[in-house]
Amino acid sequence: MRQPSTGVQIAVHAGLFAFTAAAMYPVAWVVRMALTPSQAFAGGLIPIPTHPSLQNFVDVTSGLFVVQLANSLIVATATALVGLFMSTSAAYALSRFGFPGRERGIAVAMATQMFPQVVMAIPLYLMLDLLHLLDSLTGLVLVYAATSVPFATFTLKGWFDTLPKDLEEAALLDGATRLQTFLWIVLPLARPALAVTALFAFMQAWNEFALAATFLGDPRSFTLPVVLQRYVSDYGTEWGRFAAGAIVVSLPVMVLFFALQKQFVEGLTAGGVKG
Repeated sequence: MRQPSTGVQIAVHAGLFAFTAAAMYPVAWVVRMALTPSQAFAGGLIPIPTHPSLQNFVDVTSGLFVVQLANSLIVATATALVGLFMSTSAAYALSRFGFPGRERGIAVAMATQMFPQVVMAIPLYLMLDLLHLLDSLTGLVLVYAATSVPFATFTLKGWFDTLPKDLEEAALLDGATRLQTFLWIVLPLARPALAVTALFAFMQAWNEFALAATFLGDPRSFTLPVVLQRYVSDYGTEWGRFAAGAIVVSLPVMVLFFALQKQFVEGLTAGGVKG
C-alpha cells in the first residue's frame, strides 16, 4: 500500500488537531469558570483562569453533596441493572422465538421512544402518587428502567440476531436446557453488547433532570442534575459553582466510559459485517 506523502500527513494531522481543539474549547471554558472564584460569566477568548482557585469545588461538594452523589449512583446503577435484566430476556425472546405480534410489538416499543419524557410526566406522577413512591429513589428507578427497556431491547435484539444459532443447537443436543444455553453461551458472547446497553442506561439515568425534578422534593433525595439546577435562578446564575458541579457530575461517567472502553468499541462495531 502506497504511503501518503509528508504534505498529506501534515494536512491530516493539522485537520485532526483543529477539530480536537474546537471540540475541547467549550470544555476548557467550563474548567476556567470552575477555577474562577467569581460567579460572574467570564469573558475573553483565552480559557485560562487568571487567579485559579478550588473554592467553587469546595462549595459544591459541601453540605448534602455526598448524600446526593450516592443518590445518583444508586439510581443510575439500579436503572442499568433492572433495565438490563428486563431487556435481555425480552430481546432474546424476540430474536429466537416466533409468536403472534412479534414484529408489531417491536414497532410499538420503539414508537414509545418518539415521545419526550415531559409528555409522560403527569401520568407517571399520578402513578407514583398512587403507589406512594413520590420523593422516592425506588420510584425514580422504576420510571427510568421502564423508559430504558425499549431501546435496550431493540439494541440487544440486533446483537442476538448476529449470534450463530449453531452454538445453541449444539448445546441443546448435548443435553443443556434452553435456560442453561442462554446463561452459559449466549450471555458471555453478548458481553460487549451488554456493556454498551448498561452504559447507555446508566448515562440516561445519571443525566436526566426533568423527571427527577418533578418527582423529588426533599433535598436529601435529590440527584446531582437537580442539584445543579439550584445554581440557576430567576435572579442570576452562579456560573462558577455551576461549572464546578458540571465537572464533578461528569467525572463518574468518564471513569465508567474508560473502564468499559474495550467492550464499548466491540459492542458498537460488532454486527456490522455478518457471515
